[in-house]
Amino acid sequence: MNIAVEHIATDQPPDDSKARDLDYGWQSGNRLQLLENGEAYFPAVFDAMRKAQREILLETFILFEDKVGHELQGILIEAAQRGVKVVVSLDGFGCGELSPAFLRELAEAGVMVQMFDPASKTLGIRTNWFRRLHRKIVVVDASVAFIGGINFSADHLGDFGPEAKQDYAVQIIGPAVADLHHFALAQSGRQVRTRRGWRRRQQRPSPWTDEHGDGLVRLIYRDNVQHRDDIEEAYIHALSQARQRVVIANAYFFPGYRLLREIRNAARRGVKVQLIMQGQPDVLLAKLAARMLYDYLLKDGVVIHEYCQRPLHGKVALVDDEWSTVGSSNLDPLSLALNLEANALIRDRAFNQQLYQSLEALARDHCQTMPAKRKPRLWLWRLTVGFLVFHVMRHFPALASWLPAHKPRLKPIESPAHDV
Repeated sequence: MNIAVEHIATDQPPDDSKARDLDYGWQSGNRLQLLENGEAYFPAVFDAMRKAQREILLETFILFEDKVGHELQGILIEAAQRGVKVVVSLDGFGCGELSPAFLRELAEAGVMVQMFDPASKTLGIRTNWFRRLHRKIVVVDASVAFIGGINFSADHLGDFGPEAKQDYAVQIIGPAVADLHHFALAQSGRQVRTRRGWRRRQQRPSPWTDEHGDGLVRLIYRDNVQHRDDIEEAYIHALSQARQRVVIANAYFFPGYRLLREIRNAARRGVKVQLIMQGQPDVLLAKLAARMLYDYLLKDGVVIHEYCQRPLHGKVALVDDEWSTVGSSNLDPLSLALNLEANALIRDRAFNQQLYQSLEALARDHCQTMPAKRKPRLWLWRLTVGFLVFHVMRHFPALASWLPAHKPRLKPIESPAHDV
């Protein structure tokens, strides 16, 4: 039987010429809410979906068939059955273990499910490792949006145990939602109206609020076409302007030399620079890679904390008392040179302070701080190796684009005959 699951194996922009080069500016008048971990994120997202009247757009890297995944499935099915348009975009690697029955139940209810770069296992091993759809975006009724690093899986909840992830997202209500909505539609291949039309729709009364806030928000993203460096450049620009403080909490930290140099330069000119890294990593290689850079940063006054309570999965940063970013992008070669990512840039003092207080408590209560006067151990050699590794990976998309698995295709699939 045919089920409404489409396979997308491209990171190219949609064919609509109006959506080829999406470039969003700052939008004012937004209300922002920091959401820490699944305990804050899932109730907010699920409540918005239950209130949906017209449309739910969802992109995620991981969706598991656990208590969170099944609750999400039930909410999406109920929404589709009452006439809400529901479009779900999943990554073929991160969601590669979803059962055909789980997907079929969504499709039969009218949910349009799309899979980015699906691939069957070869000798029991998944081979679609690179160029992931790593974004985590939800937009409901073009009125409320969520963006961050939290997947739809129970390992973002504290009761998961010692392996529960520490992570962040932001809820946005206001004009910036129109940009997130426009972007999510364009990337899903759905028909995109003019942005002016979506602005008019955004002015309709929202079921979540009667008034917006003062926050400035800008959507930035990276693809492997025209926006390869946008997130990296945003970090570099913000760091170059820093005068008081910088706090970066990032799960996978192995940036290129330009970004690394701006972090060091900020510390050299007297900015208080704090990095929060994984001390209890879910991927040991991530910790080892980050530690290759410690000596280079510590010798110029950067303060490095390793979060040891549980795995750190966050991708957030703040500069001074106004600028912040929350999104899906790590600071490593996969996110900065391969994956499809999206971050929200935020200029809002209240939000900045809220994020700062959360990260400061994390560093104070649950981290170990690396000694500032560690004996240098071949830091120049480590930095050189890191530089070479990063920039080899940086050119990988150009090579990978020649592989058959990454040629554009969009087609329905057949439900397995034995699936009941």
